[in-house]
Amino acid sequence: METKGEKILELIDVHTYYGDTQVLFGVSLEVATGSVVALLGRNGMGKTTLIRSIIGVTPARRGEMRFKGQDIAGLVPYRIARMGVGLVPQGRQIFPSLSVRENLTMTARDGRRPGAWTLERIYELFPILKQRSSLPGNLLSGGEQQMLSMGRALMTNPELLLMDEPSEGLAPLIVSEIGRIIQQIHSRGLSVLLVEQNLKMALRVAQRLYVMSRGLVVHQSTPQELQDNKEIMDRHLGVAG
Repeated sequence: METKGEKILELIDVHTYYGDTQVLFGVSLEVATGSVVALLGRNGMGKTTLIRSIIGVTPARRGEMRFKGQDIAGLVPYRIARMGVGLVPQGRQIFPSLSVRENLTMTARDGRRPGAWTLERIYELFPILKQRSSLPGNLLSGGEQQMLSMGRALMTNPELLLMDEPSEGLAPLIVSEIGRIIQQIHSRGLSVLLVEQNLKMALRVAQRLYVMSRGLVVHQSTPQELQDNKEIMDRHLGVAG
């Protein structure tokens, strides 16, 4: 059984391409079991490509990727998902013509084990989704759609949740709520790898941070250490020191 502090995810020297164009140039990082790790950087620096590589949509050509010690490099996405990796994709990607309830239940897995994420638990975490349960997804607000995307991923009962830009395009109040929900999920023992451009939220919810630039990890530290590093904040995150 995994214990907090062990590595649930470990990437070593990952290289990924789109066709002949290389996007990731030897990325290495790790996520400790039961932790929230944030991956920061400007647009186009390779963050989403890294998420796609982990889940198997854009397989890495070189490097090692281990989930709970098992090699997942080269596996197809559904096999990686069944091993316990969930995804909240960039852009939400809900099913617009299906109801909120249908969006949630169609991905449900392992709902009978103790502590599992069930429809009832999702509605406790996101009360607004219970109120909107019969509405089609395309009638939800942007924030509600993001909550639905998160709930759908949780219904697969993952051990590691990949979240790709969950605050993108949302109002500050909703961003704050998304951050609170991530903290709640973390408090229940779920490991999270969070790709995020909202620095304030990432600093609040993560225990460890990685900064990417041009397909490389250029910095890793605790949130406080990053805040104290004015050069990295300015050069790679556009935050003036």
